[in-house]
Amino acid sequence: MIDERLVALITEEVIKQLRAKGSVTLPDSMGSGERPAAAGGLKDPMDPEALERMKKRTTARIGVGKAGPRLTTETMLKMRADHASARDSVFADVDPELIKRMGLMTITSQVTDRDMHVTRPDLGRKICPKSEEAILKNCKPNPDVQIYAADGLSSKAIEANLEKILPVLMEGLEASGLSVGTPFYMRFGRVAAEDRIAELLGAKVVCVLIGERPGLATAESMSAYIVYNSHVGIPEAKRTVVSNIHKDGLTAVEAGAYITEVVNQILEHKASGVDLVK
Repeated sequence: MIDERLVALITEEVIKQLRAKGSVTLPDSMGSGERPAAAGGLKDPMDPEALERMKKRTTARIGVGKAGPRLTTETMLKMRADHASARDSVFADVDPELIKRMGLMTITSQVTDRDMHVTRPDLGRKICPKSEEAILKNCKPNPDVQIYAADGLSSKAIEANLEKILPVLMEGLEASGLSVGTPFYMRFGRVAAEDRIAELLGAKVVCVLIGERPGLATAESMSAYIVYNSHVGIPEAKRTVVSNIHKDGLTAVEAGAYITEVVNQILEHKASGVDLVK
């Protein structure tokens, strides 16, 4: 995994060298170990207070200014650091200690390595035979709701959110009087693998907590894809999605409570996705 502090130190050192050469002029507000502010470099904004309010309400890169036709050095370094973090989140594995600490069984799709995971999403939608056997052997059959996690395209999303959201979600569903299946973790998983899991376990509702494709604003965004009475080949429009689960969006704890409400609505109406809003 990328070392955030190392990135910060490298960025700070580059800026110091550029400043020493007179190649760039930057404010002295960056403390030791801090990464440069995303909105640095804009000189003399017409309404500084309004700009500051907007910056606090979004992770988008607004008010970054420019140096001639190019971005400022500060903004460019921050973008490159965030891009490296995003790439790392796609190609790195979830820390096995996290999965072990949470007591989750690990299964895998038919993907065998990270490069294949990126290039063969079709295999990420299928479960390997040994994992299907493990699911049938170790998981509760015919639950009202089956919850599981998958790395998807962001391992960081799982590491940042899973420990916070899963207990809230499990407790909320059980408090609603629902039968909740045995949670587990799926490596190299894609969303549609939940359809096969629904078939294997006979679950009325399946919810996968999965890492989303990271962007330059955050590499820690998780989504919940929820489907009712699913089967392999079900249309994507049948899925209900709760997205942007991360510390700067819908927090994990809030998402757990909200997903509990959504699942109860799905079971009440016996429908998910577009069918739920008809």
